[in-house]
Amino acid sequence: MAEGVRERMIAGAMRLLAQQGPQATSFSEVLKLTKAPRGSIYHHFPGGKNQLVLAAVDAAGENALRALGDLDDADAVAITEAFLGMWRLLLERSATSMGCGVLAVTVAPPSDEVLDRARDVFRSWRALLEERLTAGGMPAGFAPTLIAAAEGAVVLARAERGLEPFDAVAGYLLAHVRAVTG
Repeated sequence: MAEGVRERMIAGAMRLLAQQGPQATSFSEVLKLTKAPRGSIYHHFPGGKNQLVLAAVDAAGENALRALGDLDDADAVAITEAFLGMWRLLLERSATSMGCGVLAVTVAPPSDEVLDRARDVFRSWRALLEERLTAGGMPAGFAPTLIAAAEGAVVLARAERGLEPFDAVAGYLLAHVRAVTG
């Protein structure tokens, strides 16, 4: 049961970071969202809020890598569709109220350690996407563009409270990949 509480708290922190960023994410809100007992805070996260945010950033990074994990033999179009689809699904399910928690902690990092962890997550995404995209027929160098454009498209969709800007960016990226890979 205790491990379930820790995992619920991490998932709750991921959700809150994706909705409101690190400054507005407190232990109290995580406890309220997850219905975890108050004693769970320092039992599971003796390093405080920073430790919880680090765990949430790690989990968010791993979730994205897992979502892309089954694309070993996919072509560049399928990989691009999968990456964009992951973000579109998040926007749809949250009625555009959630974005990327990893991005959120880079905009307002609660510590250098959290910013370094976000950097590591983005690097892991870049490395995996670069490997898969080049194996799938795309010239090297497209992974950072895909990540940056997708993250920006998520921000625009949240700001406009609709999927149109995201879909416009996604359509452009997919057309580019199709044109380049033939």
